[in-house]
Amino acid sequence: MRVLAAGCFDLLHYGHLKYLEEAKKLGGENAELIVVVARDSTIIKRKGHPPIMNEEHRRALVEALKPVDKAILGREDFDIISIINEVKPDIIALGYDQKDLEEILLKMNLNIKIVRLEKYGNISSSMIREIIKSLPLNKPNHHP
Repeated sequence: MRVLAAGCFDLLHYGHLKYLEEAKKLGGENAELIVVVARDSTIIKRKGHPPIMNEEHRRALVEALKPVDKAILGREDFDIISIINEVKPDIIALGYDQKDLEEILLKMNLNIKIVRLEKYGNISSSMIREIIKSLPLNKPNHHP
């Protein structure tokens, strides 16, 4: 069985790993997990800020994770239909926060099982971003 998962995966954390592990389990033994990593332009449009890591770095990190068989970049125009036609998944695993994607998929009336996974861990990329922003900058004192 082929499972499709998707996300931004900026500031990779434990919740991302668990999401991908659980997504792969949905396909049973010998499942193949293909992960779509959002383009930088998509993140800017959807979240209002650029990602910390560029799209190719995020894609490479996701693909290096043990449960992932292949990671691909999403489409610039967020064309989920072309990705589904290319990947041909049996199951699409949605993250807890991917409500807009679920609406799109349900309207498409696909013959693909759609499964929403829960939130794993108590941290998100947005929370990590805020923690980093709140840290004091350790700048050395320069005296002439």
